[in-house]
Amino acid sequence: MADTLSGTQSPTAPDLCGWSCPLPLRDHPRVVMGHGGGGAMSAELVEHLFLPAFGGPPAAALGDSAAIGLGGARLAFSTDSFVVRPLFFPGGSIGDLAVNGTVNDLAMSGARAAYLSCGFILEEGVEIELVGRVARALGDAARAAGAEVVTGDTKVVEAGHGDGVYINTSGIGLIPPGVDIRAERAEPGDVVIVSGGIGLHGVAVMSVREGLEFGVGIESDCAALGGLVGAMLAVTPDLHVLRDPTRGGLAAALNEIAAAAGVGVVVRERAVPVPPEVASACAILGLDPMYVANEGKLVAFVPREHAEAVLAAMRAHPLGAGAAVIGECVPEHPGMVVARTAFGGTRVVDLPLGEQLPRIC
Repeated sequence: MADTLSGTQSPTAPDLCGWSCPLPLRDHPRVVMGHGGGGAMSAELVEHLFLPAFGGPPAAALGDSAAIGLGGARLAFSTDSFVVRPLFFPGGSIGDLAVNGTVNDLAMSGARAAYLSCGFILEEGVEIELVGRVARALGDAARAAGAEVVTGDTKVVEAGHGDGVYINTSGIGLIPPGVDIRAERAEPGDVVIVSGGIGLHGVAVMSVREGLEFGVGIESDCAALGGLVGAMLAVTPDLHVLRDPTRGGLAAALNEIAAAAGVGVVVRERAVPVPPEVASACAILGLDPMYVANEGKLVAFVPREHAEAVLAAMRAHPLGAGAAVIGECVPEHPGMVVARTAFGGTRVVDLPLGEQLPRIC
């Protein structure tokens, strides 16, 4: 790390001079919340600090999970950490999230989760009964997803150095033969489908965290999407891209795909399914639902010839009943997402810098 007093820099420190984003990260010598928000700041941290340190793949190859070959089989492997506050919220808990988040990352490669690891980081003084509730929720979610927790770890940190319970989960699953789902496969002509109403998770967490009342109950959409993806693959294995729009919401997911594939994306704003309660809450708070996190939705880029059949299969599944076509891939404006508004105009849907609602997963 650079010495901020002398300006000297160690030989192994990352070179911050080439970094660029709306607020250059070289102006942030310390970690800020935006670095973990799934937006531009997170992307630059990964691309310019972690990837060079690990000697890993180029940023374009990064996805929800890694596809790796082992003994002739293709496996999906993913890991995620969960620091949501509060630990329990309408529609779920950190235990549910810890399973469903990792299961869904695997599903976005077409894999059905088979085995999970689980690491608990507990704060000294947290009630054992509370830890038990979280653990039971995690176990129930794993069984519902058809995955088995096979290994784990527990650590305790001093009081005041945690927030009750943090969880890390990793998972592996088998990718079916003939399935090649990754962001780089998006191409002009692809139809963009979202599996249902967006923004529910982020608004549900914020409502209990801040003690807000919106006049109607809002529950998280937290759910495991493996079954829905299986129904889609039963129609055709040729799904180009799947992504679960968690941190940064639908906007971040679309931008990541557009950048990775070098295509443009056009979204019809009126076609995006925004539940009325989410729209009302966002209007009150000045938020754009496109940037609010989801934990039980996916966005799919599907070849046009398969789009109608895939959409029908999604709508026949309980977790895809509200599926809708929201746009398409185009050759124009590569790497950019554009929304056509209800008034006939267009607006650029940028990659968020950080996240509107921190600590939502």
